[in-house]
Amino acid sequence: MSNQNTDFYGATSFINKDEQGDYYLSGKKCNVCSAIFIDKRLTCAKCFEVNSISDIRLSNTGKLYSYSIVHRSFPGIKVPYVSAIVDLDNGGTIKGNLINVEPNPENLSFDMRVKVVFKDALGRKDQDGNSYISYFFEPI
Repeated sequence: MSNQNTDFYGATSFINKDEQGDYYLSGKKCNVCSAIFIDKRLTCAKCFEVNSISDIRLSNTGKLYSYSIVHRSFPGIKVPYVSAIVDLDNGGTIKGNLINVEPNPENLSFDMRVKVVFKDALGRKDQDGNSYISYFFEPI
């Protein structure tokens, strides 16, 4: 699985676009123990099997596992924001920012349902005019 269309640049190697033009996250699954990982690898970190990894399409929904409300960041980064760890439906755990929710613990709950959304992260284009696409989570 790779970025099949060239009209965007995924902020990570695991953002892809299918034939219908829909973005999705891809992962790796061990063919021996079924462990799921994000991004490239040749060896399973769970059972240590070598060269037994398959590409998979990850779910675009999941549950909030943990979060942190960030109040200090690099210059130019708007704070506060919610940094989240999400357990995806059908396996895989991934970190990203939770958007479209007020960064207040009263608005957040563990196991709250979220979905993956894709956005032009920087509002900029590369030298070929391609957008930089990133993924975020938002409450369902």
